[in-house]
Amino acid sequence: MSFTFSHPYQQSPEYSTAVAYFCMEYAIHQPLKLYAGGLGFLSGSHMRSAFDLKQNMVGIGILWKYGYYDQVRKSDQTMDVLFQEKMYGFLQNTGIKFTIQVTGHDTWVEAYYLPPGIFNTAPLFLLSTDVPENDYLSKTISHKLYDPNPETKIAAAILLGLGGAKLLEIINWQPEIYHLNESHALPLAFYLYSKYKSIDALKSRLVYTNHTPEEAGNPQTNIFLLDKMGYFCGIPLTEVKAITQTQGDILNHTASALKLSGMANGVSKLHKETLLRMWDNAEEICPLTSITNAQNYTYWADSAMYKALRENDDLALRKRKSECKEVLFDIVADQNGEIFEKNILTIVFAKRFTGFKRADLLFRDMDRFERLVTNKDRPVQIIWAGKPYPMDYSAIGTFDKIVNICKSYTNCSVIVGYELKLSKLLKQGADIWLNVPRYRHEASGTSGMAAAMNGAINMTIADGWSPEFARDKINSFVIPHADPLLPEHQQDDEDANNLYDILEKEVLSMYYDYPERWLSIIKNSMQDIFPYFDSNRLAKEYYELLYNRV
Repeated sequence: MSFTFSHPYQQSPEYSTAVAYFCMEYAIHQPLKLYAGGLGFLSGSHMRSAFDLKQNMVGIGILWKYGYYDQVRKSDQTMDVLFQEKMYGFLQNTGIKFTIQVTGHDTWVEAYYLPPGIFNTAPLFLLSTDVPENDYLSKTISHKLYDPNPETKIAAAILLGLGGAKLLEIINWQPEIYHLNESHALPLAFYLYSKYKSIDALKSRLVYTNHTPEEAGNPQTNIFLLDKMGYFCGIPLTEVKAITQTQGDILNHTASALKLSGMANGVSKLHKETLLRMWDNAEEICPLTSITNAQNYTYWADSAMYKALRENDDLALRKRKSECKEVLFDIVADQNGEIFEKNILTIVFAKRFTGFKRADLLFRDMDRFERLVTNKDRPVQIIWAGKPYPMDYSAIGTFDKIVNICKSYTNCSVIVGYELKLSKLLKQGADIWLNVPRYRHEASGTSGMAAAMNGAINMTIADGWSPEFARDKINSFVIPHADPLLPEHQQDDEDANNLYDILEKEVLSMYYDYPERWLSIIKNSMQDIFPYFDSNRLAKEYYELLYNRV
């Protein structure tokens, strides 16, 4: 083995604690397609800020052969899913190969390396089972991010958690802290427990971040299936149940992570409150804090807009925003054959499509929607983009519903290919960045942060991170939310009515009749988003509130 590793840059003294960061997905730059949504956007920004601040961190992930998926269209413009092999000439094959046990069989693992100089990140190791020594089933472990097959998901967790820990031993890099960024790599905790034979020793090394209160992000699995597949790294089931305080045959992954870690955090102040309510009856969970998510300013912010802002050059700021809208509208024309106009208010809804984010809330009252999009005096243009999970047929149905409605309106458009590059173009070209999650379902959400860094005004329900930022009609438009105890259909009706009211009575009037006031909201938004919602603050807080507190 010719690969040797030492941390490739001189660390800042205040960030000398060695941290291994385990995450299933990383959205670092468009050419590296290892992400699905917000978790990846967050981890990518964290890795960039760790580099900016010269923190002693190493990232561990999986080299997904087919990425998440490529979003394409069927012949009728509705959504289709393409799994296409990805090629990465910029990754370094370390030559390191080793085995892990999956379902009692040796599975070969190969390690790739992303040096910091490629995309300005902390060093990142990516694991693959797609090697000649493995049978086809073993190869598929690292084929698709969030594979819908339950056994493949479990195997991927073993690859990330156990495989990542073994790789660190092979390269002789010894973390003081292991960070579970979500519970996907939970086998890491069992491996460390089997190594140190002490719950206190485990808790002194392990921290955990929860990113969602949604059921799909907090899995529960039959403990016998996990044991059969090697999830517990050889620990007897009686001991697993004891240290996780599991009653019955179902392991709660989030509860286990909270009980095996020394510290954990939610990703906004509101999310921490939600976690405390969710787990108030749980015994012996670790202390909880909050570290609000953020996005990397260096990567996301439009430098020309901020130059104009610093120089108080309103004309240059308007000109740059107009130029960005034209670039975005070229994509709309190319994909959908619709010509948008730069002087018309442009609303963008772009994020991962899932039920609680309510991509179709504008269609709740079709009469009001019709009046909104056919208003000749105060016209609007609306763009949707986002990638559902490839097997989430309900979310894909919502996407297709929007596609079919947009066919009737030349000022409404759906764009495919919502990845890092398109995400930035949408934020640069949006006047309004729309965020309408069902209240108390959004743990943080980060797209609006990067939108504000590009001169887009957030129009949002005050959930997740936004209560820490949004000041109604000063830097955002805040949509009053329905009582979360109401039935969901009643919440959706009330929230949609509030959305229409604010659009009709406030947003359209301000955009067309009071352009100076509109510009002041843009400027306030750009100023207020930085520096608190820059990921350099986040990266500092992880050291201060999590890594150095265990």
